[in-house]
Amino acid sequence: MTAVRRVRRVEWVAGSAVVLALLFAGVATVASARGDGDGADRVAAAPRTPSVDSADAGFARDMAVHHQQAVEMSFIVRDRTKDEEVRRLAYDIANTQANQRGMLLGWLDLWELPKAASGQEPMDWMAAGHAGHSTQGTDGMDGMEGMGSGYRPHDGSLMPGMATRTELDRLRTANGRAAEVLYLQLMTDHHKGGIDMARGCARLCTVGAERRLARGMVEAQQSELDAMAHMLAARGAAPRS
Repeated sequence: MTAVRRVRRVEWVAGSAVVLALLFAGVATVASARGDGDGADRVAAAPRTPSVDSADAGFARDMAVHHQQAVEMSFIVRDRTKDEEVRRLAYDIANTQANQRGMLLGWLDLWELPKAASGQEPMDWMAAGHAGHSTQGTDGMDGMEGMGSGYRPHDGSLMPGMATRTELDRLRTANGRAAEVLYLQLMTDHHKGGIDMARGCARLCTVGAERRLARGMVEAQQSELDAMAHMLAARGAAPRS
């Protein structure tokens, strides 16, 4: 499959996901508000439509941005190495996260909420939800360690785990094994930040479908973290932290 076809395929999947999300989220949102979901997903007095400053909307906005960079990095490394193992991983990450990004943006459209909220900084929804909560998340998942207002955006890195502009420029100019190692290290950091954010949604979001998506992200990205650690070790390298 050519690079152009791959790009079009990811774009097609993301676009289709938006349409599916509009249909699926409509049912899921009402079901969550009525308490029709499983016991773990029932939230007392959950609003029918999330507000602009809710955890549901904040997670959808922030994770869509977070995912977009993962897609970008994956397309960059695809052109910087011929290693099939890394290229397959990059394709899987790009395909999955473009799909999920489409769902998140579809929910925002359904809720008639902006994709960028004026006056709200990234991760504000997690900082607001931290007060009064323990650090143990839903289903035994840890809560919001290192997140919320403690992170200072810099050099294009808006949220924990995101690569900086300088790091992306390094990836664009690296080749072969150097590109593979840098990509795996950057994506490891990226997944760690994404997992913490998804755990936050599993705690704080009120829409059952979104909480289930967040839990799925935690499981899938943790599995990819394990795989990337092995791939780094095979290249004589290790995660940066």
